[in-house]
Amino acid sequence: QVQLVESGGGLVQAGGSLRLSCAASGRTFSSYSMGWFRQAPGKEREFVAAISWSVGSTYYVDSVKGRFTISRDNAKNTVYLQMNSLKPEDTAVYYCAAQNTPWTGLFSVRGYEYDAWGQGTQVTVSS
Repeated sequence: QVQLVESGGGLVQAGGSLRLSCAASGRTFSSYSMGWFRQAPGKEREFVAAISWSVGSTYYVDSVKGRFTISRDNAKNTVYLQMNSLKPEDTAVYYCAAQNTPWTGLFSVRGYEYDAWGQGTQVTVSS
């Protein structure tokens, strides 16, 4: 079982930047993939980005392409989400998630396809 702990959320003005971290512990595997999701008040959880631990391939939802960057540090078992040019509509609780099956080359964008979740970190972007 893998445990995930997010950090790095906070309050930032529109146009600003934040970097979220997700530290994984327990039963981690280098062949897994990791994802970031977010959920705004009154809205459904939304896929944001994903990365494969092994080759570092990435995938993003269109609304964050060019602004967000997902990366990983295998030695630290940590995944990051660098968020630049933040907009008020990026305000949400951000969650990292892990799959416990080897990455097949395709990324999952549905939350139910992930097996472990962090507790979430709040990101608030003021206008």
